[in-house]
Amino acid sequence: MHAMSQVPSTTGRIASVDALRGFDMFWIVGGRTAVLAFIALFVDPIPEWLRYQFRHPEWIGFSGWDLIMPLFLFIVGTSMPLAFARRMERGQSRKQLYLKIVRRTLILIVLGMIANGNLLTFDLDKSRVGSNVLEAIACGYLVAGIVLLNLSIAGQAITAGVLLVAYWLLMVFVPVPGHGPGVIEPDANFALVVDDFIFGRFSDEETYTGILTILGYSATVLMGVLSGHLLRSGMRPVGKIAALVLAGLGCLLGGWIWETYLGFPIIKHIWTSSYALWAAGWSFLLLAVFYAVIDVAGFQRWAFPFVVIGMNAITVYMGVHLISFRRIADTLVGGLARQLGAFGDFLLPLATFMLVWLVLLHLYRQKIFLRI
Repeated sequence: MHAMSQVPSTTGRIASVDALRGFDMFWIVGGRTAVLAFIALFVDPIPEWLRYQFRHPEWIGFSGWDLIMPLFLFIVGTSMPLAFARRMERGQSRKQLYLKIVRRTLILIVLGMIANGNLLTFDLDKSRVGSNVLEAIACGYLVAGIVLLNLSIAGQAITAGVLLVAYWLLMVFVPVPGHGPGVIEPDANFALVVDDFIFGRFSDEETYTGILTILGYSATVLMGVLSGHLLRSGMRPVGKIAALVLAGLGCLLGGWIWETYLGFPIIKHIWTSSYALWAAGWSFLLLAVFYAVIDVAGFQRWAFPFVVIGMNAITVYMGVHLISFRRIADTLVGGLARQLGAFGDFLLPLATFMLVWLVLLHLYRQKIFLRI
């Protein structure tokens, strides 16, 4: 029996999912710069431990900023059981769902290339295959979609685990040319070897990888899929919250054990299995908090700014890559900002973010939601 037919029909939009997606996108589309500038009004210089949370570690480690991309993939997974169920209730066939998966995958890859600035140059020599978030979503969505349509919920959970274990085994036991097995360095690891072999001169030429890491991307999306099954299940709300919290704590424990005792450190650049579990742990916990506060307790007004962003997430992601909202804000308030000293340093990023948000608010009020 397929997973989609095993679960009670709860297919309406869940406000906390849209809000959490918007919360995640908030940091990408200008929130980080605005928040740092606001903090600097009161604490200057900003403590190093706090700044660390707003940037990626050079290699090993985990910061708050390291959660942004996997949380996006996790929420994509959360939405999949809900979206697929809606389409099946509208009478779409499995063939139509497969076509939808392939179509969305291809569009996400193209949009990712555009966001990276690779496609619109029309210069093959400048084209690079990178680990853009949209390309990562495309790969994870493709694998998770196929798994979702063909395996039970238990099978989906097992597949996520198998993907993480397989990636760990490849990274730890397959020799890296010139170094031997178990080498996990920025310039020497098996994932990097695979990328260089397949992409050649079109490789991203950085410490991020994109082929073997598809295993990690897919596992992250599948863990989100499991959270989506939980949310649309017939379980009582308190039980759902408890299950999300337990899943989050379990993933954190698993990630810690994998790094501490199995020698597979938490590294975002190559999406290690320990990193995937650690990030999923925090994603489960954040979803539990948002679901408890917004959908169960009913406190929704505070989340409206995030919902506005979350309802048009792909649109705003592409928008900030193609349109210089910062330059527009500088034209509008740059002169004033330069006269206001430290407050001006906050005014400009605030104005930049507000321009983005007001565009999204207009789309929201007009019920324009661009989806692929």
